[in-house]
Amino acid sequence: MLVLVAPGQGAQTPGFLTPWLDLPGVEDRLRAWSDAIDLDLVHYGTKADEEEIRDTAVAQPLLVASALVSARQLFATADDVAAQVGAAAGHSVGELAAAALTGAICDEAAMMLVRRRGQAMAEAAAVTETGMAALLGGDEAVVIPHLEQLGLTPANVNGAGQIVAAGTTEQIAALVENKPEGTRRVVPLKVAGAFHTHHMAPAVSALESATTQVSVADPHTRYVSNKDGRLVSDGRELVQRLVGQVANPVRWDQCMETFKELGVTTLIEAAPGGTLTGLAKRALPGVRTLALKTPDDLDAARTLIAGHADNAAPAE
Repeated sequence: MLVLVAPGQGAQTPGFLTPWLDLPGVEDRLRAWSDAIDLDLVHYGTKADEEEIRDTAVAQPLLVASALVSARQLFATADDVAAQVGAAAGHSVGELAAAALTGAICDEAAMMLVRRRGQAMAEAAAVTETGMAALLGGDEAVVIPHLEQLGLTPANVNGAGQIVAAGTTEQIAALVENKPEGTRRVVPLKVAGAFHTHHMAPAVSALESATTQVSVADPHTRYVSNKDGRLVSDGRELVQRLVGQVANPVRWDQCMETFKELGVTTLIEAAPGGTLTGLAKRALPGVRTLALKTPDDLDAARTLIAGHADNAAPAE
């Protein structure tokens, strides 16, 4: 079974969209989305520096746009996705791309929502100096209580020995000085806030308001939610989960457990791929993985997809 996934914030790098613009129709699509959301995706994806694309209000639309553009090279229509993809999911903001790819919302709605999401989360992050740090290694039963003692939230439980903590800059500094027993390293992340924590509560209501302008359908392909790894077949529930997830932890570990239960054999990560395939290699041994980094990866992806044609299952 083939699983399609979309990466989250932090996966972007300067110029990562440049090679995709050489494909027919891609630049036109990006410019149309840019006009619709008042953000120059082409500029930020090709010419902006690392600091510019770290801005939450910029990074999130860029990531959803790149995931959609790259995935649509492989699955141009809803029928293609339904026939060939067994399940789909996105990490954090990648959930919006997954929602569009599974037909719960259209691509244009995903871009409108991610623009508002990014703006609202940036505004929430500006209230208090906050940040995030990745903990590598360690036992979850030891790490999570240690974080809670420091007042930190386990914002991303990613599996494969990786947990991302979030909180104030002072709390992150305390974690760096006092890491949990068994943890190899604590790596502060280049993000602008404590995402998926109570610090993001103001962004929840802003995104919820934006969803009232969006048409929603039940997904045509199984959609796996970050909240708890559950399959969500009701479009309205799916969108409600997207809204609430802004201030709740990402349980990517549970998403990967669901992939395993469904019988995943191949996982393809939309651009800018790499992070989620890395986690899958450690947590899902034996599963073939492919990250779409540039258009040069498309032929290999098409070969993998051909082996799964007509083996997908509809949303339940």
